[in-house]
This record gives sequence, C-alpha cells and structure tokens, in this order.
Amino acid sequence: MTPPRARTWGRIGRTPVVRVRGRGSGRVSMAGMACYKPGERSRLIYAVREYSGRKGQPKGFGWQDFRDLLVRARIQLGGPIVLVWDNVRIHLTAPLREFIAANTSWLTVFQLPTYAPDLNPQEGVWSLVKRDLGNLAAADLGQITWAVKRRLKTLQYRPEVIDSCLHGTGLLLDG
Repeated sequence: MTPPRARTWGRIGRTPVVRVRGRGSGRVSMAGMACYKPGERSRLIYAVREYSGRKGQPKGFGWQDFRDLLVRARIQLGGPIVLVWDNVRIHLTAPLREFIAANTSWLTVFQLPTYAPDLNPQEGVWSLVKRDLGNLAAADLGQITWAVKRRLKTLQYRPEVIDSCLHGTGLLLDG
C-alpha cells in the first residue's frame, strides 16, 4: 500500500497532504497479455491478485496461474498462440517449461532479451494502469484492487490503446 507519487491539482502554494495508514500491509499483483492478430481487434487478457498478508495466502502469481492464463487465452482467442514474454524468473521455471513443451501444437514461445521493457507492449499497459492510481487516496487495499480492475476493464474496450502500446515498442505485426 505504498502510495504512488503523482502531480495534483492542488492550489499553488498549498500542497495537499493525504495521510495513508497501513503502509506495507498488502499489494496488488497483475499478470496479463496484450493479444494481437492482423485484421482483428487487439485484446487484453489479465488476472489480478490481492495480497493482504494473511497466513497461507499467495503473495503473487505462481507458474500454475500463468499456465491457467495461457489456457484461458487459448479458449478466448480460439487458436494457436505465439507468446513473446520477458525473462521474469517465474516464466523460466521447470514446470512451466514442461507445460510449454507438452503444448507445442498450439503454443510457441519466444523470450525477449534479458532486460528489454522497451520491447514489451504489456509494459505500456501497466504504465497506463499505474498512471490512474497516482492521485488515488485509497482507504484500504480493496479500493486499490477495485481501481486497478476498473482501469484494466476500461482498457479491454479500447483496442486502439492496446494497439498504441505495440506501436510504442517499434515492433510490427506481419500477417
């Protein structure tokens, strides 16, 4: 719950101060895919997880969550997937590599270079989501989760914005 910093529309010379309690008492994690296909609208498929610090609650996404997200994307998109993703440690785990190897009939994976956020269109999506959280004075973790889900849902209905995230990387679709 560390609050993001952003500019405000406060009066000149009167800096508004927002007190945030519960520092470090939770987090909101996001995983998602910006999906592109020539001749069709772009799509955003995502999952959000809230961690409030309870015993036994997972802090983030595990390899099973990524596997489930890939399966859900295949069902929604209705065809084979060419996945281009970064080298996050969880993407390189043995169980996830085994899943990919077992599903080569519909899943092809390419890894981005070690540190290349400028080539990842999903980074543009996360930037757009986080930008809206800058002036949010949330009272609890649930409000942050609600704001994140609302912004992601809004982006799902704006394929031109998802297209602009791909365009910002300089990568092109061939098809």
